[in-house]
Amino acid sequence: MSKIRFGILSTAKIGTAKVIPAMQQGEFTEVTAISSRNLEKAQAAASELGIQNAFGSYEELLADPEIDAVYNPLPNDMHVEWSIKALEAGKHVLCEKPIGLSAAEGQKLVAAAAQHPELKVMEAFMYRHHPQWQKTKELVDSEAIGPLRTIQSHFAYFNRNADDIRNKVEAGGGALMDIGCYNISLSRFLFGAEPQRVFGRVERDPDFGTDKMTSGMLEFSGGTSTFTCSTQMFLSQRVIVFGTEGRIEIEIPFNAPPDRPTKMWLTNADGTEEIIFDICDQYTIQGDLFAQAILNDTDVPTPLIDAVQNMKVIEAIFASGESQQWESLG
Repeated sequence: MSKIRFGILSTAKIGTAKVIPAMQQGEFTEVTAISSRNLEKAQAAASELGIQNAFGSYEELLADPEIDAVYNPLPNDMHVEWSIKALEAGKHVLCEKPIGLSAAEGQKLVAAAAQHPELKVMEAFMYRHHPQWQKTKELVDSEAIGPLRTIQSHFAYFNRNADDIRNKVEAGGGALMDIGCYNISLSRFLFGAEPQRVFGRVERDPDFGTDKMTSGMLEFSGGTSTFTCSTQMFLSQRVIVFGTEGRIEIEIPFNAPPDRPTKMWLTNADGTEEIIFDICDQYTIQGDLFAQAILNDTDVPTPLIDAVQNMKVIEAIFASGESQQWESLG
């Protein structure tokens, strides 16, 4: 087998607009089926994207013996349930972030995955696989900016569509779950550790009940990370990483475009160096790395427990927003 055959659970926009086209370009991935609870929707998506098979239920897709793995872009409250069902059907699972609605729910998936050690499961945090983030991690670890001291990041867009799943609190919508999870993930990634305690300020939409703006501070043994995320603010994203001897600034840290180069700036005693990265699609890279782990029976790039740890921090930020006190993560 030279390619992993993927089935897609739902016609969610993240899949049809970004992930599926990217995986269709992969060296080790191919998309052979897509499903929806509405057969016509599945057929329309399959026709538009050139996918061979369309199913009118998720169960039918999971029952297809010609599918090796599933990509799960369902709403957040359905991630764990359908990822476990996919494992029980003998499929490898690439599941969109965040892994679920809570760390405890994510732990259920970890436990289910342990019952199927022959299958691979990974949370789809695509940003980590982009060369710009691999380079950032390399520069931080080599102390090109001196010891890491603090990270500042923001991620925002404006969306008050009441029908959008990202504005439905019961489905796990809101800024922190949708995009703030990136700010938390990158902080843990660069520090290579878990925060000791966190502080959060949460502002909720009076109609939706979701957090429309959340700011947080994560305290690590070696420094801090501060961030703001919002679903009702001008579209923007940026990350700046500070050390004792320099800084790194990433222009488009999360939604790196697949059709043009990206860039970052390294500033230290030698001056400022602009680092430009060749055109690539981080979703293609993610799919290929996951598929190679399946083909070679090696560990996935990001272990599933990392997803649970990220959820613990998200929960602590929300708890701090309620208590207006620092919350310890032990």
